[in-house]
Amino acid sequence: MINSAPSRLRELAKLFFKLGVIGFGGPVAHIAMIEDEVVKRRQWLTREHFMDLLGATNLIPGPNSTEMAIHIGYIYAGWLGLIVSGVCFVLPAVLITGGFAWVYVTYGTLPQVAPLLYGIKPAVLAIIINALWGLAKKAVKSRQLLVIALAVVLLILLLKLNEVIALLIGGLLGMVWLHSGEKNDKPGDKANFLIASLSTGATLKASAAVAASIATASTATNVSLWQLGWFFLKVGSVLFGGGYLLVAFLQGGLVQEYGWLTQQQLLDAIAIGQFTPGPVLSTATFIGYIIAGIPGAIVATIGIFLPSFVFVAALNPLIPRLRASSWTRAFLDAVNVSAVALMVVTALQLGVATLILPQAPFVDFIGLAIAIVSAILAIGFRINAAWLVFGSALIGWGISLLGYTR
Repeated sequence: MINSAPSRLRELAKLFFKLGVIGFGGPVAHIAMIEDEVVKRRQWLTREHFMDLLGATNLIPGPNSTEMAIHIGYIYAGWLGLIVSGVCFVLPAVLITGGFAWVYVTYGTLPQVAPLLYGIKPAVLAIIINALWGLAKKAVKSRQLLVIALAVVLLILLLKLNEVIALLIGGLLGMVWLHSGEKNDKPGDKANFLIASLSTGATLKASAAVAASIATASTATNVSLWQLGWFFLKVGSVLFGGGYLLVAFLQGGLVQEYGWLTQQQLLDAIAIGQFTPGPVLSTATFIGYIIAGIPGAIVATIGIFLPSFVFVAALNPLIPRLRASSWTRAFLDAVNVSAVALMVVTALQLGVATLILPQAPFVDFIGLAIAIVSAILAIGFRINAAWLVFGSALIGWGISLLGYTR
């Protein structure tokens, strides 16, 4: 029996609010949790469809995990589903970050959550590894795709190439290499490819234009809600590259250009975004509250997340057409495997940051044990990520009571 529309909306709201609450570890971890819920457990999407969404999402600005939630909401329950899933996914982070902002402004300090994060981070690493195993099996469909994935990993690790550029290189390489072996092109293939190319080029060109407008904007003496909202709307419209690029925009705009924040306030805002669950873009909520109170928090939050809803609404209907064309199908397959390669790089970086110590014994054996046990529970027993995060947080808290520090 097909679920009614209200029932589907309730399912989306419940699922993505839960994922927003337990979504520690950044976008790769969020995507791993989403994949586990909607592909493995609920079977709302095939893994191939999920990979198509992931590959396409990596090529547009905005937080990838939030956009994946919006994609799934649109597919499962239409336009209302798009709104419900996106809002419910970001709402926990926004509320928690807003609460921390109130504490920060009122008492001038940040809450101490390091013990909880100590336990959570190794569990998140295991959750990512579990998702990578399933996604890689679906994405790496040939030796050619494996070579493309390895090439993307090398481009990022050795040449320090930007993630979006690496994805585009992987996609273009795959389009030429994989399509050369296909026959019987459909008459509309070249036209579809041209449309996709022009769309990607237009997006990148528009992003560059908006970035330039941020750099050349005149300095304001008084911060209005319109100025604040417009700044974060522009940032949300060009945010390729995730949290690191966000820091660069905030540093250049809020501290150096406008002087709305001090350097220390920006560092504290970034710290809040890192140790709260959900998308790191909830940092905007913290900053908006510091600058203009509750109205500022609301305006900044809407400004930075709104472009993601618009981009997904425009992109989602095009994905089936991309899959139907032999040219763009090859491009999409290559982008999908390149996206998995990005996740591998992120997992390696997270593993080093989580498990490697700067001094002897050089390996955090307690963190390693948490990661191994979590991986066994996730892969072997399919324990839900929520329980892994919650249990690992308790372990981290318990270890801190015994006086252990990393």
